[in-house]
Amino acid sequence: MNDLMDKVELRRGAVLPNRIAMAPMLTLSGLPGGYVSDDTLDYYAARSKAAGLLITEFCYVSENGGPCSMPGFPEQLGIWSDAHIEGLSKIASALKKDGAKAVVQIHHGGRLAVGRYLKGQDVAAPSAVSRHYPVRALTEDEMGQIIKDFGQAVRRAAEAGFDGVEIHGANHYLLQQFFSRNTNLRTDKWGGSLVKRMAFPLAVVREVLRAADEYAPKGFIVGYRMCPEEIHEVGVGYTWREGLELAKEVSRLGVDYVHLSLWYGYSSGPCDDPGSYGKLFSEGIDPKCKLIVVGGVFSEAQARDAVQHHGDIIAIARGTLVEPRFAFKVASGRGSEIAGRVTRAAFPSLHWTPGLREAFTAPGSAGLPPVPGAELILDLHEGIFDKG
Repeated sequence: MNDLMDKVELRRGAVLPNRIAMAPMLTLSGLPGGYVSDDTLDYYAARSKAAGLLITEFCYVSENGGPCSMPGFPEQLGIWSDAHIEGLSKIASALKKDGAKAVVQIHHGGRLAVGRYLKGQDVAAPSAVSRHYPVRALTEDEMGQIIKDFGQAVRRAAEAGFDGVEIHGANHYLLQQFFSRNTNLRTDKWGGSLVKRMAFPLAVVREVLRAADEYAPKGFIVGYRMCPEEIHEVGVGYTWREGLELAKEVSRLGVDYVHLSLWYGYSSGPCDDPGSYGKLFSEGIDPKCKLIVVGGVFSEAQARDAVQHHGDIIAIARGTLVEPRFAFKVASGRGSEIAGRVTRAAFPSLHWTPGLREAFTAPGSAGLPPVPGAELILDLHEGIFDKG
């Protein structure tokens, strides 16, 4: 049975110090153009002991891939230009200073690049499925360039000193848009059947693995994040069984891990099977590929349950917002001291960015999952990003 403090050897050669990961979360701290700010660095430096695998927020790989920031808030970070390497290298150094592995999440927003629309620029996606703004279909040439951009993002990540990349194929961004019947209406080789809807995500994975072999040192980590299924009131984009087929193909290509994005927590599962998503996908993917589950972990006991029954690694998101030294406390036998809620007294030590403070103290947490205890700090809301 997995132990939370096991070392984990990944198939490409990296060794993680434990089975805890810090999940990628938007810090709402970037400067215009996707550049790293002092607030960004302060946040990440405070979380160098949060986990053995530290995954940054998403960074867009193409100039037309973002930003996907919440209107009015500081921008999403970018990795689409060599000019971003300097700031990203500072994040990598901050995260790695206590021995953890640092991975940057790479991403293209597709139809969710609302920041482009707000700047008067066009928004492109697999198909012209508009939101509350116009969206046009990508051309074949543009798709080829985006695939290459993912490879160049790997080069920049390696030059910045990161230990790996996580391809963001979840949460309705471009790669999921290609896989979903709701947003991919193409009738060419990139859309229609399950195999054709997989084609673009798999092309990105192949390019990322190729670039890792060309530009990065041995043991460079490559992961893939995905939603196990896409079911909404407007229809089914794909089922978990189709999601599993994609996960199988991704894992066979040689990635180190598949990371499931789970809105309802690490033990959640589909409505038509008694198993959790973690169990179902663990049994289906290549056994050399590790599975990461995420969600709803605020204690050592929950983290242990996750790796014993649902996946190889547990990614902790909001739990690292309220406890920046989660893994350190477990490793040092102080798991009982892990904070599971925000308190007013501890808030200064959490090093939240102004964007995070404003989002989690706004009505409805600005659409983000609420942080336990946030009701105790609502008076800290300043309204500086409320105009949107």
